[in-house]
Amino acid sequence: MRAAVDPSPSRRPDLSLYLVTDRELCGARGVAETVRRAVDGGVGIVQLRDKHADADEQLRQAEEIAAAIDGRAAFVINDRLDVALAARDRGIPVDGVHLGQGDTAVLGAREALGSDAIIGLTANTEEHLAAVARLPRGTVDHLGVGVIRPTSTKPDHPPALGVDGFARLAASSPVPCVAIGGVRLEDAAGLRAAGAAGLAVVSALCAADDPERAAREFLAAWHAGQAGSRPAGRGASDGVGR
Repeated sequence: MRAAVDPSPSRRPDLSLYLVTDRELCGARGVAETVRRAVDGGVGIVQLRDKHADADEQLRQAEEIAAAIDGRAAFVINDRLDVALAARDRGIPVDGVHLGQGDTAVLGAREALGSDAIIGLTANTEEHLAAVARLPRGTVDHLGVGVIRPTSTKPDHPPALGVDGFARLAASSPVPCVAIGGVRLEDAAGLRAAGAAGLAVVSALCAADDPERAAREFLAAWHAGQAGSRPAGRGASDGVGR
């Protein structure tokens, strides 16, 4: 098994507002321009998610998105470790990957990408959290936990957790948890109080008329919320899994 890895500064992105891309929702404006505007508004991490694009198309998108980010936010690829590695080989600045529970290669991803890479993992049950806790320290940096409420951007999602369900998982997570799935502006303060390390949004930014303004509104709501008594995952304070 891989040895424990302590976190490096490059593995500590600002998770407060996390954009997950959707090409259809971005419409004629395009993904790269949507990303540019959202990062202008303060998005701290961007995930390229396009389940229908082949590797070559995802590489093209990755290059455009990286240029739009221009070093101002972290950038990860959904599921496709091969695309992330190919992008790095081409000099495209990709920071890591986000993997689903169906992906069995989280250890392989850490080995391939190295100790400085960002690796996120989807989780929505106590069993998922237990599996993460069994991984070598440093394998996974954060979890995407949801869905908070039903969402059309992921039609095969598990039952919605709601804020209370999210809070229960975040309280026992070995690493920081980002809330995802149907997250609305009015959820920001409640999710922060519930222990969220950040908010992951898709349609609220991709389909927004003004992604920059929408991002600023989400961040204002997030920062206005008070961190509650629940910690943002045990990993936020004790380093487990980081």
